[in-house]
Amino acid sequence: MENLDVSDLIRIIATCISLLLAFFIFSVKSTNKISNKIFAAYLVLSAFEYTSWSLFLNITSNIIIFKSQLSYLIMPIFYLYILSVCYSDFTLKRKQLWHLTPYIIGNLVMTPRFYLSNPSEKLTLFENYNSQFEIIYLHFSLHIQFAIYIILGFIVLKRAKKIFVENYSSATIQTYNWLLQLLVFIGALFGVAFVKNLFKYFGDNDYFQISEIVLSIVTLYFVCWYGLKIMKHPNLFNGVDSKTKLTTELNKEDQKNNIDLKEVEQLTAYMKTEKPYLNPSLSIRNLAEEIEMNSRDLSVLINQHLNQHFFDFVNEYRITEAMEILKNPSKKEVTVLEILYEVGFNSKSSFNTAFKKHTGLTPTEYRKTA
Repeated sequence: MENLDVSDLIRIIATCISLLLAFFIFSVKSTNKISNKIFAAYLVLSAFEYTSWSLFLNITSNIIIFKSQLSYLIMPIFYLYILSVCYSDFTLKRKQLWHLTPYIIGNLVMTPRFYLSNPSEKLTLFENYNSQFEIIYLHFSLHIQFAIYIILGFIVLKRAKKIFVENYSSATIQTYNWLLQLLVFIGALFGVAFVKNLFKYFGDNDYFQISEIVLSIVTLYFVCWYGLKIMKHPNLFNGVDSKTKLTTELNKEDQKNNIDLKEVEQLTAYMKTEKPYLNPSLSIRNLAEEIEMNSRDLSVLINQHLNQHFFDFVNEYRITEAMEILKNPSKKEVTVLEILYEVGFNSKSSFNTAFKKHTGLTPTEYRKTA
């Protein structure tokens, strides 16, 4: 502990914060219990990853190797977290144990010369630790695993967001924007870690030390940023049903189904007279039940024949309703915040974004020109 440098100190801070956040997230009351527990596990594993070598110098080398092998579990846990947040019907299953494969292989690679060798042989190995085949394999395989899981995360997020905009109208689409930021952030961490290891094996030691400090600072910022986001909005993340099909995945016969013009008129008339869009949690299933129409047919009608996502379709009616209120002289005292809740939005940022998308103006600008 005498030789702790700046990077070590930052990592110790990141470790402590990660463990505290893990405890909070695990114990907080939330509708997303599985997601919270998985993310807490991710934070605990990350905390072990953040701890530096200097904290383990006086501990048997087998524990150091065991600690390094835990890195194989970080990205699988993170991927399961993405799935659990995106899909409301997510459950942990035995078939997901295949994610342990890299961890098992990594330990098998380490077994002959590290786990099973005698103390003197281990000491020799640790004197040239980074040049050992097993350690080179560890770094190489972890980088490949990291890249694969980041790509898988983007694929899951892209599909879940498509399902959301085709079937839901609530403002929790922010969830996917936040997860996108999270994936980009994790990807940036991967990039910095990759550059750091390039310096370790092929570059100048000074640059390696600098990259270590940069990685530690970025890691600390990431832990604080996302941890605080979850603490502030523990119930924000509401996923979609993973079994829901995208309209592009429906049978060609379903897509080419001739939609009766009466159904279009029925939908339009219902939206104008009954105003179901005022319900902030309106889903395509709710609307289909209200107009006594099959939800799949309604999805095809809106997405394929009206050429709109359900999310945009509903928001268009909400914005039109808001425009009527904003230009009504008798309601000039009604605030924008009151209006957005009245027309079915539950987030100021999503209301402003949707309003500007449909009108090219902010609500305040529109009120002044109306």
